Amino acid sequence: MDYIFLIILLVFMVGMLFFQSRKAKKQNQELQDFRKNLQPGTEIITIGGVIGKVVDVDEEYEEIVIDSEGSQMRFAFKAVSRQYVRPAYVHDDEVDEEGNPLPQEPKQIEDAEVTTEVQEDVVAEEPAAAAQAEASETEKDTKPVADERA
Repeated sequence: MDYIFLIILLVFMVGMLFFQSRKAKKQNQELQDFRKNLQPGTEIITIGGVIGKVVDVDEEYEEIVIDSEGSQMRFAFKAVSRQYVRPAYVHDDEVDEEGNPLPQEPKQIEDAEVTTEVQEDVVAEEPAAAAQAEASETEKDTKPVADERA
């Protein structure tokens, strides 16, 4: 009985080691392919944390030259960790406690511009609208008087 438990445990451990080694080999192969296919202009980050753009790739000596804020540095291919993707920055005032975005309120400047545009439209239409308003007011004034007499 004890031997069956040990055999099952041993098989389980060998299986885990097998799958972990396959995953590690796959990751190493992807990293090697990435390093071989580096092109000038690609943003990378090194294992030391230096971020920069690839300027030159020397496949003969397996070296790259990167430009990091105006400083050019030479690194071995093995020093390249991964392609750099700048993370999106969200200010704490833009999210609630759970990280959900807050509803955006319209800016007051935009509201002022909209009211100015509406006022300009009203000023442009004012002479015609005023004439129509006067005509409709005179009709209203005469009709109630006629209704009161009847």
